[in-house]
Amino acid sequence: MESDFIKLQNLNELKIIDGKATAEAIKAELKHEVDQWVADGHRAPHLAAILVGENPASQSYVRNKIKFCEEVGYQSTLLQFSADITEEALLLEVERLNQDATIDGYIVQLPLPKHINEEKINLAIDPRKDVDGFHPLNFGRMALGLPTYLPATPGGILELFKRYNIDTAGKKCVVLGRSNIVGNPMAILMAQKNSPGNSTVTILHSRSQNLEEEIRAADILIAAIGIPHFVKADWLKRGVVVIDVGINRIQGEDGKFRLVGDVDFDQAKELCSLITPVPGGVGPMTVTCLMMNTLKAAKKLIYPAN
Repeated sequence: MESDFIKLQNLNELKIIDGKATAEAIKAELKHEVDQWVADGHRAPHLAAILVGENPASQSYVRNKIKFCEEVGYQSTLLQFSADITEEALLLEVERLNQDATIDGYIVQLPLPKHINEEKINLAIDPRKDVDGFHPLNFGRMALGLPTYLPATPGGILELFKRYNIDTAGKKCVVLGRSNIVGNPMAILMAQKNSPGNSTVTILHSRSQNLEEEIRAADILIAAIGIPHFVKADWLKRGVVVIDVGINRIQGEDGKFRLVGDVDFDQAKELCSLITPVPGGVGPMTVTCLMMNTLKAAKKLIYPAN
């Protein structure tokens, strides 16, 4: 069944996968579920965030997460530290959150300063509170098809496939990029015996040969390579579904900066059956999946309470 927000769109606009509208629809669903959860006598879900330094993009991301918490009725806690915090001190803060029974889930906003080992920090996070889905235990559960917290961006993309009734079974899915945050988990999820899933998956990266030929064969393209307008329109076959994960800041001829994806949107949209814009496509769904994971953590749906 199509979601109400899709029904309301003009038919000529159905080529665009509206991540912002989808996120708003899910936000309303989450608020209803949280209101019922609290009415039944439970504590509201509680998400914490650790922010190190003053990276503008990181600050913006965290503000969006806190705002989302407020809108759906979650509690939120922001822990801010200067960029010169030691790795040892940050690990102590992570352990403190691990032991805090009032915190259901938390994130450590990346990137971290160069003197801090991100892998060591991620490994120290309690998997039960790892709502980013980065811990190896949760990644392994995902790979095995077990209940888990999905990494936020892949999880958000799966929601888009579900909400737009995109048939993925038997389709050739090309994943451009192999990061552990997007590319690798996305490839695993699309290949699994599930819906969405059941695709024939090809992973492409910087060492891949015949990139254009491989991309042109795709029924579904998930671009997460981080290079602005890397994929040209003439690399795509007509009717392809394009999920553009790239968020790249470029300067136009007028001197103003704007965000663009990894796919040349203006040209590609004429060929695609569906395509996500940048911004307003995958981005809002990443935060939404994080919030869905937080509610699962509060309800102990992945790791039941002892």
